[in-house]
Amino acid sequence: MTSATPATIGIDFGTTNTVVSLTHGDGPATLVRFQAEEKDLFAFRSALSFQLHEARDGGSPERVIEAGPWAIDAYVEDPLDTRFIQSFKTFAASAAFTETRIDNRRYRFEDLLSAFLLRLKHHADGAMNDLPPRIIVGRPVTFAGGNPNEALALERYEAAFARLGFTDIRYAYEPVGAAFFFARELKQDANVLVADFGGGTSDFSIVRFERADGALKATPLARSGVGVAGDAFDYRIIDQLVSPELGKGSLYRAFDNRLPIPQRYYSAFARWDQLALLRASKDMRDIRGLASTALEPEKIERLIEVLDDNHGYAMYRAVSGLKEALSRDEEAVFSFIAGSVRIEKPVRRADFEGWIAPELQAMEAAVDEAMAQSGLDGAQIDRVFLTGGTSFVPAVRDIFIRRFGADRIETGGEFESIASGLALIGREADLDLWSQKAA
Repeated sequence: MTSATPATIGIDFGTTNTVVSLTHGDGPATLVRFQAEEKDLFAFRSALSFQLHEARDGGSPERVIEAGPWAIDAYVEDPLDTRFIQSFKTFAASAAFTETRIDNRRYRFEDLLSAFLLRLKHHADGAMNDLPPRIIVGRPVTFAGGNPNEALALERYEAAFARLGFTDIRYAYEPVGAAFFFARELKQDANVLVADFGGGTSDFSIVRFERADGALKATPLARSGVGVAGDAFDYRIIDQLVSPELGKGSLYRAFDNRLPIPQRYYSAFARWDQLALLRASKDMRDIRGLASTALEPEKIERLIEVLDDNHGYAMYRAVSGLKEALSRDEEAVFSFIAGSVRIEKPVRRADFEGWIAPELQAMEAAVDEAMAQSGLDGAQIDRVFLTGGTSFVPAVRDIFIRRFGADRIETGGEFESIASGLALIGREADLDLWSQKAA
């Protein structure tokens, strides 16, 4: 490589956080940082807020869009009049999601993503003013959702990133980006299994790294993924601890019959991407109607309050707090207090692990698939690199400790590894080996 190596930007657009990294010539990958409330951040929350502000001249209200921590601030300051959206990456590959309407304006997925990216660029304080033509965008091995449409997701990504002016848009698998980041520390040849746990997907890649003549050669051996991760764990917590207090499993009167309240309300309620849409959906009218026919109306009234008063972010913080506590301790207290809603319950780690058993099983099956593709046995994996926030969950780490032993497990750079690795991929001579263009 020479100093003529073109500049590249790598972006890890995640379900929970987004991270951006840049390379210039042969220098190291550097993270784009953001100054928010006197904090120096590089993990930019993947969230959007929409508000209508009264115009000073008495004209039409002004639509104000914010992203990242600024979106959270807007929501906290005025939750009732703020449309707050998080985890929207989850419906990138969903053909069922065509649009959402916010203040009578139509937003497709690519509109949400481009609005998010423009605000992210704005808050980068000049670090992204002169963007290179090339960007390497991280993508999951398997997109989230029941029947993900990969081509649709990449088409939507392409439209959004093109609006920022990029002309050379490439996509690389997120765990491969993490592998390139980890490879900087290797002193000898190694087969590396990278496990990347995000908010919406869990992705696995096996790469062979070899050093020859001072250069690092990388050979992809296998990849696999599953569309469940941290948000699926959140779903289980909400479904077990919150939804029953808001009417799940209760009954309502329909003439002379007693019928169960529809499960679909709680299925949407317990998913961050759908919770943002439920408040403005036609189901909201039906939920309000249930307050007068439910056998336990106080529970439905609490559900309505959580939705009307936009307590979703407070619930998110409570769920995240419980996961963090159970990663440290064998037992913790779940505490969700907002408005008149008060839910406090002790939770044992063993109970939590029982709730997420289906997701753990799906993750382990995806590891099995990657190992089978690689043709390697467990003893031939030299290093296992775990990255992403969900990698802190003890039951997730145990999957790899059982199979490979604790001495081969490596961690670090849980939030920066993918973006930095993606930027480094942009310097590879054979980009087609490690990245792809949208069809």
